[in-house]
Amino acid sequence: MSFIDWLVLIGTLSFIVIYGMYRSRGKQNIEDYLIANQSLPWYHVCFSVMATQASAITFLSAPGQGFADGMRFVQFYFGLPLAMVVLSITFVPIFHRLKVFTAYEFLETRFDGRVRIFTVILFLLSRGLSTGLSIYAPSIVLATILGWDLTWTNILMGTVVLVYTVSGGTKAISHTHLQQMIIVTVAMFVAGYMVVHLLPAEVGFVDALKIAGKAGRINTIDFHFDPNSRYNLWSGLIGGFFLQLSYFGTDQSQVGRYLTGQSIGQSRLGLMMNGLLKIPMQFLILLVGILVFVYYQYNPAPLFFNQVEIDKLKSSQYAADYESLETKHQRLVSHQREAVDNLAQALEKDQSSEVERWQNTINEADKAKKELKSEAVALIKKNNPTADTSDVNYVFLRFVLDRLPIGLIGLLIAVIFSASMGSIAAAYNSLASTTVIDIYKRFYRKEGSENHFLNASRLATIGWGIFCVIVAQYASKLGSMIEAVNILGSLFYGVILGIFLVAFYFKKLGGRATFWGAVLAEIAVVLCWWFDLTAFLWLNVIGCLLVIGFAWGYQQIMGKENKVG
Repeated sequence: MSFIDWLVLIGTLSFIVIYGMYRSRGKQNIEDYLIANQSLPWYHVCFSVMATQASAITFLSAPGQGFADGMRFVQFYFGLPLAMVVLSITFVPIFHRLKVFTAYEFLETRFDGRVRIFTVILFLLSRGLSTGLSIYAPSIVLATILGWDLTWTNILMGTVVLVYTVSGGTKAISHTHLQQMIIVTVAMFVAGYMVVHLLPAEVGFVDALKIAGKAGRINTIDFHFDPNSRYNLWSGLIGGFFLQLSYFGTDQSQVGRYLTGQSIGQSRLGLMMNGLLKIPMQFLILLVGILVFVYYQYNPAPLFFNQVEIDKLKSSQYAADYESLETKHQRLVSHQREAVDNLAQALEKDQSSEVERWQNTINEADKAKKELKSEAVALIKKNNPTADTSDVNYVFLRFVLDRLPIGLIGLLIAVIFSASMGSIAAAYNSLASTTVIDIYKRFYRKEGSENHFLNASRLATIGWGIFCVIVAQYASKLGSMIEAVNILGSLFYGVILGIFLVAFYFKKLGGRATFWGAVLAEIAVVLCWWFDLTAFLWLNVIGCLLVIGFAWGYQQIMGKENKVG
């Protein structure tokens, strides 16, 4: 990057951090550190919730997902608005009325300590692993730009955010989230505009969408019901609803965000606005990826987008083999460019037979390019068995670095970093609050000064930061980051949601039945995933329903419990 890009990057990030620290200055206690004394208005709640979910993975991997697979991924969020309605009616007033620090305190009141701790373990495991992925995603940026070792880059990224989180607490996180979402939204609009601007003069935005549509990228809604399909209307509405309901209703990284609201009404309004804004934001990010796809129909595209691994390959014993693949790839690119030009002309003249002809030509070339990429991946693995061969995570980053003007590169890299800082900071904070409130204070130190528990929260934040950095070292093995993080969540969120639904709506089911129902359900979900019995979004539905079913069955067999809550 140029000096100006570095200046924009450092200036943007410094402004966000300093502003957040300035707004959270003053003496802190445990309530202020963990839930900001429940003092924030609805728009802080809304943007903080969005920023916590929209990590660097969103802005690195999602455009690449759109580039490779089109708009199908947006269906993942179709259940979100309905989930926000249910949360606003049920979860928010209960959590506010009980004045809890974490969602899991409620479970002991309703059931017993065993159910509470099992749920806490599921949360800590899922959130700790997911946060490792969130650290890894921006580390790709630094490693790619500067050629740094990825291990040390993960350590640097995790540590920088750790220092900022330990010192500022929840209030600092919420204030920086507001700035981050404003910068992110502006930057993504600018990125979309620049992609269209870089297309040939005769190709406008509408023309680009038509070409993308004929190439199979504007596949927004799939009405076909298929439990093995990851993204369709039904998996998004049903599986996505259960996943989002569990994530926003039972994951402390999100519950902690709307517990900061001034009132039940402010928390509700923040969640409802999140439900309205999230789908358009995700649509925009995927659309940028689709526009990048169209750009590369008119311009030479890399055979493989991870430049670090390509540079290693070119200096290895496989250099000649890769050179041969690159030559074939460039011939295909030239052939495809000619077909795209002809397709654009046929679309303009409304010649349906010619449109179909050139559409088939483009799709055949696309298929041939994927086969060449598979051969390139095989060479990369031969040369470096530990290489990250998931191209999706590098598409947008490579485009930004290679094609965008000075200054804008720094801004978009700042977007990736600021998004990462927000989501990682919120995760650190939620892991620490759950550890201190639900484990340390519950079992080891029930009484103590405000300062003691504040220091315990900071130490817990440091401990989880170290754990998440260790997880980040292995994240490159998981493919598309945005898919990996949601698959990981689906292994746990359905079961956690089932526990809370039993607590809210099945008053006759007690703690013992719920505990064993949850244990059996979690085992079943892991087995479904291990044997690949269904697409991952359905694991959320399966886990939730199995908890309820197993708990009911257990209680019918074993008889009524003394404590049913």
